[in-house]
Amino acid sequence: MQKTHLNPDVVSNPGGLYSQLVKVDVGDATFLYLAGQVGEDKDGNVVGEGDMAAQAEQIYKNIEAILASEGAGLRDIVRATTYITDMSQRSVVSAIRKRLFPVNPPATALVEVSALAGDEWLIEVEVTAVIPRKST
Repeated sequence: MQKTHLNPDVVSNPGGLYSQLVKVDVGDATFLYLAGQVGEDKDGNVVGEGDMAAQAEQIYKNIEAILASEGAGLRDIVRATTYITDMSQRSVVSAIRKRLFPVNPPATALVEVSALAGDEWLIEVEVTAVIPRKST
């Protein structure tokens, strides 16, 4: 098994607090564990303050960018956990997920939390993806 901690330049750099991506090569597969993504652009600016849909869209842009940096895509996600601060906004998040995963959606959990790490964030999504390991 080989484990690599990465901070792709396609998303904001957490400054050593955590890794945006941990890549684990096991056998003929690579597991991609993404840190929880929030409504933030690659420069660390909040996107969609007060707007669950705008934050969710930015989050999935971040997820797509991180996955693409490893040659993967949304189709490779096997597990997603979504944390939201207001369960009444569930339908907003579900509509975006249905558009992004029209068939074979990943296993998922949706959890309401009282707060996220920043007051401006309404939603956070963490995912795990699996891709066939490239031969060297």
